[in-house]
Amino acid sequence: MAIKTYGSMAVDWENRIDFDRLRRERLDKAKAELKKSEMGALLVFDMNNVRYLTATTIGTWAQDKISRFALLPQNDEPIMWDFGSAAKHHQLNCPWMGERSRAGISMLRGAMSPEMGRAEDVAKKIKIELEMRGLHKQPLGIDVVEPPVLFALQKEGITVVDGQQLMSAARVIKTQDEVSLLNHAAMMVDAAYDELYRAMKPGMSENQAVGLANKVLYDLGSEYVEAINAISGERCNPHPHVFSDRVLRPGDPVYYDILHSYMGYRTCYYRCFAIGFGSHALVDAYKRCRDYLDAAIALVRPGRQTREIAEVWPKAQEFGFPNEEAAFGLQYGHGIGLAIWEKPVISRLVSLEHSYEIKPGMVFALETFWPSKDGWSAARIEEEIVVTETGHEIITRFPADQLLVAGQHYFTVNGPLPAIREQDPAPSVDVLEMLEASARKETLVAGD
Repeated sequence: MAIKTYGSMAVDWENRIDFDRLRRERLDKAKAELKKSEMGALLVFDMNNVRYLTATTIGTWAQDKISRFALLPQNDEPIMWDFGSAAKHHQLNCPWMGERSRAGISMLRGAMSPEMGRAEDVAKKIKIELEMRGLHKQPLGIDVVEPPVLFALQKEGITVVDGQQLMSAARVIKTQDEVSLLNHAAMMVDAAYDELYRAMKPGMSENQAVGLANKVLYDLGSEYVEAINAISGERCNPHPHVFSDRVLRPGDPVYYDILHSYMGYRTCYYRCFAIGFGSHALVDAYKRCRDYLDAAIALVRPGRQTREIAEVWPKAQEFGFPNEEAAFGLQYGHGIGLAIWEKPVISRLVSLEHSYEIKPGMVFALETFWPSKDGWSAARIEEEIVVTETGHEIITRFPADQLLVAGQHYFTVNGPLPAIREQDPAPSVDVLEMLEASARKETLVAGD
């Protein structure tokens, strides 16, 4: 284990995560990508990109509002327009931004109607900055944008191009501090799974499990629990990707995906369990699921191609789907950083023809799924992997080599019930003899 796990505090007696370096190196990477491009400047509304460029955030309530925006001009520093008083807060507490943190509001995802003129105000702010630098005739890259803002920029004579790929390219290779933050976020999910494993039993509902995991994560310092998918019983196949109020029962499969953020850096981390005991069908599915995952992990090292990983995974038709689009996300890989899904994407849908070279500093999650032959249960597992100079390191450490049984506390006069058994077991020898005797008796009675 080369990647260290630190505490959550900064200290004077140990070199830990260096946030000044994190801010500087992230911005330098974006500047380098911009310098290579045809763009005169980059305008971002995605909160993750705003944070990447400016090292500011105002809480997850703003994540879906598209209200904050930042401009990165060629050969210059980023300028940010933020939500009301947040701009003043950044001026006071984020010296790396200073007066470049300004108040400015877009359309709040349509809540501000067009006649209010917010789109035109945004466009004018951007044009002024571009003209001051002689960049107004060059293309402006944008990541995501509300249509009225796009139209207003075009009306100002600004040529708008796709800036998403530029930011994706900047973010694909993680810095030393980004890797440390991703590792810390995964450590917190390790703890959440340990609590879930100890707590799960018949009578507990999926939403109670979600509540427990949320508490563990927030107690440990999570800034945002984006989602906890809790899927159990017959809901496991097909995968619905959303939790419910279903109650756990003996013999149930249950799998979780825990997605949260520590200092902006996310997790995507599946684990699968059986409640009380697991059927042979579930155990077989889990092994198949794990084998596909291990085969993929074994290929992770610099110089390999994402296509090679996708090739070891089964075709969609092999596990009950008509095509790769219908099965998308079940045998899957994706970069992870300030967003849950970043480059590279690994899937038979796209990777066989559009492959990426695996490089040191990439961090991605690999996740597999396999349905049980009983037709309703299924297994789902995921690991997060850091690509190192010589190979890889797995940062998701809660045990998953074999299917874990939670709530195993069933005892009989002959000792504990086995952890692998069927819900509807085959009749014992004594029962078979009783059935045969009953059948003989019915035959004799019918003969009379």
